[in-house]
Amino acid sequence: MASGYNVAVVGATGAVGMEMIETLDKRNFPVKSIRLLASSRSVGKKLKFKGEQLPVEELTDKSFKGIDIALFSAGASRSKEFAAAAVADGAVVIDNSSAFRMDPEIPLVVPEVNPQDVKKHKGIIANPNCSTIIMVVAVYPLHKAKKLVRLVAATYQAASGAGAKAMTELEEQSRFLLGGKPLVKPEVLPQRIAFNLFPHIDAFLENGYTKEEMKMLNEGRKIMHHPTLRVSCTCVRVPVMRAHSEALNLEFEEEVTPEEARKILSQAPGVELKDDPANKLYPMPIDASGKYDCIVGRIRQDCSRDDKKGLDIFVSGDQLLKGAALNAVQIAEIL
Repeated sequence: MASGYNVAVVGATGAVGMEMIETLDKRNFPVKSIRLLASSRSVGKKLKFKGEQLPVEELTDKSFKGIDIALFSAGASRSKEFAAAAVADGAVVIDNSSAFRMDPEIPLVVPEVNPQDVKKHKGIIANPNCSTIIMVVAVYPLHKAKKLVRLVAATYQAASGAGAKAMTELEEQSRFLLGGKPLVKPEVLPQRIAFNLFPHIDAFLENGYTKEEMKMLNEGRKIMHHPTLRVSCTCVRVPVMRAHSEALNLEFEEEVTPEEARKILSQAPGVELKDDPANKLYPMPIDASGKYDCIVGRIRQDCSRDDKKGLDIFVSGDQLLKGAALNAVQIAEIL
């Protein structure tokens, strides 16, 4: 028998699930066997792993016998329904939904930031929200050096963040509009996405922010072990396929120059520094798509301040990879 781990992928036919399968393959994760799980609608479909076409099985609470690691990406309600069954059968669950992220008993992990938290798991490890992951990969190295006090963010989030059907919606709407056809009503996203953008991701809360915007604050504090961090965020859906971008205004306790920041980030794990605007080099979602690293650039001193404690930076990262599937597989690698 091949040595390695028995792995299950829950939500195998979704955009993130398929990316998880491909990432396990590309990174040569030591897989002894893999079980592809999804809803009854997907049973009979086949997905490729290591050159083989493998059948998709129906997810039930009996699906986890003999499984060592279960990668979940089927939404919060599925995670709440089935994670306990997986843990009871001896699997460690790495969950990509919002179900367990803010549970104080469950580690929320970005391997470049807090890998040590993996050790605290009691059967479940949470994968953070995609925009939070991309933000902390870029910001944590600067925080470690200069102590981040406050962050103001505007995100430019790709269709992939709303799933495979939203990506299809962007493609179809663009095709219709360019072909002069009447536009079909949006079904997945709250507004038309082709040639448009809208500041509405997830549900609105009483304070006027959305759930997605508050995740940047709450998850950022937990991952970076920084309970006093102040964050204000506006999350915007943009007509981009699969990489999120973020404009971040950062305020530190200590002075920091753009030169220092570039030096810190050039040595940071998971970061590619691309900061030469004179030669049109800066982060863009088309360059981040398909990449493991987050691209950081447009680093400049905040000119609205009288001191040197503020920076502005721009970040792009692949939402399906570092924002989801890759981060989960990296957690599995630590395990």
